[in-house]
Amino acid sequence: MKKVHWVPNDLNVIIGPNGAGKSNLLRFLELMSISAQARLGKHIQYLGGMEPIVWDGQATRLVCQLKMLAVAEDVQQDTLSYELEMARLGKSSAYRIEQEKLTYDSQSKIGQTLVERARLNGWILDKTGQPLKAEEELVSEEESLLAIASEPFIANSLIYKFKRQLASWTIYHDIHIDRDAPIRQSVVTRTERRVDPDGQNLIAVLHTLYTENRDFRYDLNAAMQAAFGNEFEELLFPPAADQRTQLRVIWKSLKRGQSAAELSDGMLRFLLLLTIFASPSPASLIAIDEPEMGLHPSMLPVVAEYAVAATDKTQVILTTHSPQFLNAFTETRPTITIAMCDQGETHLKNLNAQALDYWLKEYSLGTLFTSGELEDLA
Repeated sequence: MKKVHWVPNDLNVIIGPNGAGKSNLLRFLELMSISAQARLGKHIQYLGGMEPIVWDGQATRLVCQLKMLAVAEDVQQDTLSYELEMARLGKSSAYRIEQEKLTYDSQSKIGQTLVERARLNGWILDKTGQPLKAEEELVSEEESLLAIASEPFIANSLIYKFKRQLASWTIYHDIHIDRDAPIRQSVVTRTERRVDPDGQNLIAVLHTLYTENRDFRYDLNAAMQAAFGNEFEELLFPPAADQRTQLRVIWKSLKRGQSAAELSDGMLRFLLLLTIFASPSPASLIAIDEPEMGLHPSMLPVVAEYAVAATDKTQVILTTHSPQFLNAFTETRPTITIAMCDQGETHLKNLNAQALDYWLKEYSLGTLFTSGELEDLA
């Protein structure tokens, strides 16, 4: 992506041809979240350095800008704006952070700077409202000032809350569910309430929420029965060796439950999606690449229903190639974003809502998607 501007809503579905930049958008969101976790340097090294990140491997810098509603519930009209600029060092894979700025806009304070940095020189607004200079030897060229200088006992509360929100964003793509994947194995018994980006702690999260949270248990059972009928009975988590817990799916007609190792890929993905969407304390943003992958079409309305319900607690971003998945959104229509590529540049356009309303009087979203008409409405 060279220069992209996008305004998402609570529930977003991104469509477009292969290579248009849908997955790159999710990777950008992941990059921004990691920048708030003080592990940006290792992540960029894992990706192969700056060359595969910057546009066409040729751009000299990457500038990221975010604007979000202030996290305090009583000031929803206020916004926080964050900018992070990373400069590539020559033609190497290395980089340094050139500029960084977090500002707060409210009805009474326009453009109040909370964090500002130029290379190794920076300052933050402390709890008393005074600028606190960051000691240069503590500032890393590769890590954001936001990540390393926003502890609640030092920084202004808005800085800390913004960092916590950004760091919690969870992007799900390339989930490994092969027969030897950890997601299928028994796990050491421990309390976990949120599915990791790689999905491999699913059993630990299921065990915690299913056994401790009545609402989650009810929601998950209802979704499984909607997909598989009354044949589904419940989930069990019998102990395994060495203080470990395993997962078994219990069916009414079978004497023996199915272990996670025996579940089909589709059923395991279905359980993963349900756990993510039905979580009582989800990340502040959830993005999932092609959630329909490996699922029977009959499961898609259930996934869509739980994705819609999740927006009461979080922001949801989904990419898809499936007209059946688009058709699964009936009562609540998501914001549809078209990703297109022109001369190597990704463009994101939200569909025209009025034009879409007109077409949906006669056609479904899936039909419009298959016919190519949706692209014309952007």
